[in-house]
Amino acid sequence: MTSQQRGRSGGIFRRIGAFFLCPRNLYILGFLVVLALTFAEVSRGRHRNFMIFAEATRLFWQQIPPYGANWPPPAGPELDYFLYGPLFNVLFAPFAFLPGWLGPYVWNLFNFTMWFAAIFTLPDRFTREEKCKTFLYTFLILACTLLSFQYNPVVGYLFLFAYSLLERDKGFWAVLLILISGFTKIYGIFQLGLLVCYPRFWRNVAYVVGIGAVLLVVPAIGTSFEGLPGWYGEWAGALTSHKDTRTWMTIFYLRPLGLLRVQTWVQAGVLAALGAGLLLNRKNWRNEFFRIGCLAALMGYVIFFSNSSERHTYCIALVGYMLWYWTMRRAGALTKFDRTMFWAVFAVLVVMPVDVLCPPVVMDFFYGWQLNLWLFFGLWLRIVWTTLVRMPQQLRTVSQAAL
Repeated sequence: MTSQQRGRSGGIFRRIGAFFLCPRNLYILGFLVVLALTFAEVSRGRHRNFMIFAEATRLFWQQIPPYGANWPPPAGPELDYFLYGPLFNVLFAPFAFLPGWLGPYVWNLFNFTMWFAAIFTLPDRFTREEKCKTFLYTFLILACTLLSFQYNPVVGYLFLFAYSLLERDKGFWAVLLILISGFTKIYGIFQLGLLVCYPRFWRNVAYVVGIGAVLLVVPAIGTSFEGLPGWYGEWAGALTSHKDTRTWMTIFYLRPLGLLRVQTWVQAGVLAALGAGLLLNRKNWRNEFFRIGCLAALMGYVIFFSNSSERHTYCIALVGYMLWYWTMRRAGALTKFDRTMFWAVFAVLVVMPVDVLCPPVVMDFFYGWQLNLWLFFGLWLRIVWTTLVRMPQQLRTVSQAAL
């Protein structure tokens, strides 16, 4: 190859790279892909999760709890479990009562747009290139969860929006989003623990009390104040019974650990250990890497130690992991292990679940031996270690300026 040919080849690659590092191009491309995927599923009547959400919401407005004996409706389609809080039905109403052909499109495209916005409104310490690569790294697994019309993207982008708002001292709006996440799917509620890392802690606690009290009773607009405790009790019952329906992709099914018998104790114990690590590292609360690492560890915890995570649920954990990775990379603290894990995680947790990209025999091998779970377990421990146990020296000097 001549130098002129090499120059042309290099120019082509530079133009391709520039295209994928442009937020506008990524949004348009992603929007079209999600639109096509939504059409493919809706046209075949395979938007099952959306139908679950819509049917449960219609029951709610008929003052029928969508849990237990009331679910699924005897005359309705065969539907899977409904596992979301009463507040979910209030917030989902605008989607549920759209025309049946339109609702699934609006739901998926809205969630894609919010995921995109959550990444590209991260604090300026993350460069445009890092934000573009975060979007690209997570897009395949995001597309898979949108293909199933799941709620996972909502949980993920609420985590990110709340983090960005806290970094900008917008405590009211951050607490509101955290509590919306917690009152709909529990996961996000744990982010409240990170409030100790930010100024005006007691002001934010007051927001938690006030906003929490309001959100707790908002579902009464579709039922009654007297009936609300029963609704929340049935929701709790659905969450605890659902975990016994099949094998999930969490640490409790990881062989040969055998932790399922002591699941609740492990969940509480690990959460307590994370909380203790947070408090013992009080001197690091002003360190931006520490806050990012805690966020990433927490987003991994709510997936890996949950009752019922599926392979696509890991989009929540991976978008948090990316924030940790870029901060480590910028500080020059990455090891060969970290760089290897970056690509191994992408191959096994992002690409492999996509049926059209991964031969079934390869997928069955990795998932049969639970290599995906062991891989993520190692990654999560690495995040916890660098954040709560032994922070790399390069990151001890990361900006500790007042928020």
